[in-house]
Amino acid sequence: MQWDAEGLLERPFPLRPPELGTPNADLETRMPTILVVDDEASIRRTLREILEYEDYDVEEAVDGKEALEAIRSAPYDLVLLDVKMPEPDGMDVLKTIADEMPEMPVVMISGHGTIETAVEATKLGAYDFIEKPPDLNRLLLTVRNALDHGELETQNRRMRQTITERNADDLPEIIGEGEAITRIKNKVQRVAPTEARVLISGENGTGKELVAKWIHHLSDRAEGPLVDVNCAAIPSELIESELFGHEEGSFTGATEQRIGKFEQAHEGTLFLDEVGDMSLSAQAKVLRVLQEDQIRRVGGDRSIEVDVRVVAATNKDLMEEIEEGTFREDLYHRIGVILIEVPPLRERRDDIPLITRHLAKRIARRNGLEPVPFSDDALQQLTQYEWRGNVRELQNVIERLLILVDDDAIEARHVKRFVNPGADSGGPTRDLLARYDDFMDARDQFEKLFIEHQLHEHDWNVSQTAETIGIQRSHLYNKLNKYDIEREE
Repeated sequence: MQWDAEGLLERPFPLRPPELGTPNADLETRMPTILVVDDEASIRRTLREILEYEDYDVEEAVDGKEALEAIRSAPYDLVLLDVKMPEPDGMDVLKTIADEMPEMPVVMISGHGTIETAVEATKLGAYDFIEKPPDLNRLLLTVRNALDHGELETQNRRMRQTITERNADDLPEIIGEGEAITRIKNKVQRVAPTEARVLISGENGTGKELVAKWIHHLSDRAEGPLVDVNCAAIPSELIESELFGHEEGSFTGATEQRIGKFEQAHEGTLFLDEVGDMSLSAQAKVLRVLQEDQIRRVGGDRSIEVDVRVVAATNKDLMEEIEEGTFREDLYHRIGVILIEVPPLRERRDDIPLITRHLAKRIARRNGLEPVPFSDDALQQLTQYEWRGNVRELQNVIERLLILVDDDAIEARHVKRFVNPGADSGGPTRDLLARYDDFMDARDQFEKLFIEHQLHEHDWNVSQTAETIGIQRSHLYNKLNKYDIEREE
């Protein structure tokens, strides 16, 4: 196939190359639409004829301004864009497309192409760069591949959107109508779309992790990963490897390269739970990452750029920790741009009935149980307790009541018997035993309740729990899998 002196394809066209076949033959209702942008009418006409011969729908734009108007008013599957045009030139149009419509594939075409121009176009997001006059097979193959790439990007976007919506459906609400919770909700709404770092404080079981999840979900990083690290559950000698990763052979036991949490959270959110339990050496390295946006793996000799938003939480008074020399003041000011304090449940007793009804529905659905209503007296009874374990303890009590109470409604008398198991003369124990005729079933149920209780007592620190109850950590993980025990807000 020859091009004439003007760089235009000689006609008539040959038959379509058999190896290419009919592009996008699976699209029965609509063929891809391609926008050809070039200030030379002869080139636009030739490209249109080539592409229409391949059954593509083709539209034209004579310059960058007309091209931007076109792509802003209608979706295109591909743009063939000349580099040299009256302003805005092709590179400026490419920048705008990359900013406003990053999923739209663009193939740059130029009669004066250089390596530098091609590299710049690729960095700006161009799918490919073709010099004039292009080889026919190369042109058609590039068009087809670019269209496939654009379709894949669209499918990925839809998938990410579906996952985000599904996560939103699965994400528990922040329940409460009192002044304190309303203030938290408003602050989350305001801070989430920003890049400000957030420090969440509150007692164990108040819902700090849930607040962090909502900050991520409502942020511009919602489609990115949310990676959580329980700083209290990781031994001090391993925290740096956990956060920053390590290279193979960097220490005894490092048999392969490990990617740390900061890298995993790239373009997303890193949730540092119980940040007050982090060692001083790890604090220094986290501070450096927050200052430089770079990490270095343990045993590594090169810096790796990371784009991470940090949200931290603690059940400690960090100002007291600073005075005692166990927490760095400069790190505190880095992570505590926005402070959110989650109050304990005993300070918002008016929300307990609302929380109880909400949790009861979720727990019943999760366990395949029929929902059982709580009487007004039962709800009133629940508001009278101190709830030292906060919402987490209330959730355990509600689950216990739903499983063990056989009546049509949960009354105040049930609450009194089950809030503190074993406090009265063995009532709950008798009820539990009466539900099981098989020894193995009864043992498994007790073991599950026992493990859950111990995990809550140790704030879900698996290592400490295993040490306390006297089993290996790997055995405890096996028990968690066996009984499907998961940490919940």
